[in-house]
Amino acid sequence: MTVNLDWENLGFSYMKLPYRYLATYKDGQWQEGVLTEDATLHISESSPSLHYGQQAFEGLKAYRTKDGSIQLFRPDENAKRLQRTADRLLMPQVPTDMFVEACKQVVAANHEFVPPYGTGGTLYLRPLLIGVGDIIGVKPADEYIFTIFAMPVGNYFKGGLQPTNFLIQDEYDRAAPNGTGAAKVGGNYAASLLPGKKAKTSGFSDVIYLDPATHTKIEEVGSANFFGITADNEFITPISPSILPSITKYSLLYLAENRLGMKAIEGDVLVDELGKFTEAGACGTAAVISPIGGVQHGDDFHVFYSETEVGPVTRKLYDELTGIQFGDEEAPEGWIVKVDL
Repeated sequence: MTVNLDWENLGFSYMKLPYRYLATYKDGQWQEGVLTEDATLHISESSPSLHYGQQAFEGLKAYRTKDGSIQLFRPDENAKRLQRTADRLLMPQVPTDMFVEACKQVVAANHEFVPPYGTGGTLYLRPLLIGVGDIIGVKPADEYIFTIFAMPVGNYFKGGLQPTNFLIQDEYDRAAPNGTGAAKVGGNYAASLLPGKKAKTSGFSDVIYLDPATHTKIEEVGSANFFGITADNEFITPISPSILPSITKYSLLYLAENRLGMKAIEGDVLVDELGKFTEAGACGTAAVISPIGGVQHGDDFHVFYSETEVGPVTRKLYDELTGIQFGDEEAPEGWIVKVDL
């Protein structure tokens, strides 16, 4: 198959590829998964995923290296996060080996759609776990579907590694203090649509959410995690039970400390102490790193490094992370999984 795409201008949008993975959970166990060309899920109209939000998802990427091979970045961590989310919603866990093998199968089957090295594009994988079956009461499903589909993507934020501005939101909370903020469930994202639309209508990239209990601490940036860099060579990210634990964030914490010699901290980020940060950014699988130029909070507009230029430490972190993902830098042990074609 010859794939003719504008690899350097992909954007971030759905594309129907030839194959996806599908497995069903019945009678208390996972059935053997298969690759299928059917892109439509066939489920009962009374499935708990549709009515009561018993569903979870993940996001990870496959990368083309300079020698033409393909690799995944820390898929075992995505598997573990999906397992924690499944526990929260009383769904069966997808075993790590099954999850990673399914990712490899989907990538190998659609390998022509992995963007060439040097284009900046990647193959984005979307694992999805949903409760299905004929249930109308508020209770867990008896049957489940686990599927993974994929599509080639470019940058999540238009413009790539360029600073953009964000709006600190007091009016809306991303998640309840003891809710599902640390789980990757669709309901958290549905709740973010309205405030996100308002922010974008006002000219901002997205919303920065504060902690739901006190509204004094930064928690998340849209659907990504926040980080700040201080003049004292510290890399700081928020800590909270209602923050989604980003695999990219924890990778950056490790790289900041072990590759850049910084002091890596998970701690409170007080909204009235933003002046201590010389640089700031949002990070996640889709966004990778999106530098934050400035933030609007009430009548105050605070600029970090620059509204137009990427800070030097943010640039180093981005280069180190993407260098590992694309095979140009040595990866910490266990971070890379090769895909056999």
